[in-house]
Amino acid sequence: MELIKTGIGKSNNANSEKAGQEACQQAIDQVGGKPNLIMVFSSVFLDQEKMLKGVNLVAQGAMVVGCSDSGEITTQGSVRGHVVVMAIVSDQIKFTVGLGKNVKANSIKAGQDAAEEVIKNAPEKISLFVSLLEGLTGNGAAIVRGFKTVLGEHFPIIGGSAGDDFAFKKTFVYFQDQVLNDAVIGIGLSGKFSWGLGVKHGWESIGLPMEVTKSEGAVIKELDNKPALSIYQDYFGKRAEELIKEPIAKMAYTYPLGRTIKDSSELLIVDVVIANEKGEITCAAEVPEGSEIRLMLGDPEKAIQAAKEAAENALSQLNGATPKAIFIFDCMARHKLLGAQVNEEIQAVQNVLGKETPLIGFYTYGEQAPLGGNINPNICNSAFHNETICLLVLGEKH
Repeated sequence: MELIKTGIGKSNNANSEKAGQEACQQAIDQVGGKPNLIMVFSSVFLDQEKMLKGVNLVAQGAMVVGCSDSGEITTQGSVRGHVVVMAIVSDQIKFTVGLGKNVKANSIKAGQDAAEEVIKNAPEKISLFVSLLEGLTGNGAAIVRGFKTVLGEHFPIIGGSAGDDFAFKKTFVYFQDQVLNDAVIGIGLSGKFSWGLGVKHGWESIGLPMEVTKSEGAVIKELDNKPALSIYQDYFGKRAEELIKEPIAKMAYTYPLGRTIKDSSELLIVDVVIANEKGEITCAAEVPEGSEIRLMLGDPEKAIQAAKEAAENALSQLNGATPKAIFIFDCMARHKLLGAQVNEEIQAVQNVLGKETPLIGFYTYGEQAPLGGNINPNICNSAFHNETICLLVLGEKH
């Protein structure tokens, strides 16, 4: 008897309801029984309500969770414009789902609510927490803080923030038959099973570190007492007005910022979103005053190498168990950086964890994972990342 059985389905049927139905049916056919959990990631090119209705039509009443994305990933590689589904049957793992709403109004409370619902309803103590966040309205770092106030400071959290195919207008999470905006989902995993995490970005720092001398939330106002935008002006020799227009976001996925974090060998990547006339830069996550920041450089080969190292880290944490399911939460900036090489990153993961191991994932607007993939219960520090590949591998011992 297999303790964890997983199936993968995908569809880009022009009829959104049929697409959901087809992808879910393919996944269920592979597990040959009623699933305990159905995970759904979908392009917003599909009608979200109809797609999810299609999934639920064939889901046999199983727990359905998921989100919209900016590209889908399956065992066959990276695709766009699809819905992808993983069905999981396990007599060993118990999945408990929690929901937090009103992310924009209070991100910390939304995180707390989702985590509290999981803890309250879980049949036993959970060992891992998977997060799916609304990708645009809230403060991702604050949601993670909300989770941690309930789960504990060193609890392992892994997941991704929903996307909308690079439109940056509206993202969605899926909870049973509901398509929700401004919400967050948490999934607690309990029972006897093996798991491993891999978290790596591969970006390299260029130039000297600078201190954040003035900031407010996600807005960096001054670095080394100069307008924050100077970090880009000094490096690229571009005038501020050129950077204030669109180019900064386009440049930022190749040249993000890296923040030094205590007890982490790798810098935490922070995406830069916009700049204004005052020389302030707004990031995708908050940057506290006193932080040490460096300009970072992205390189496709190093990004692919980072994916391989993340997979090796996850495999080592399985302690000899066989990988049975791989979840990839991969930043959309990596998709942009890799371009035509996008599948090489997925292949690098599969070369380590098995080409046949069922795999599902999506391109995110931010990732949640322990720094460095470190799950040591004394120092595990789950944080909000950008431009990072985060892997979760479920395994079973024979």
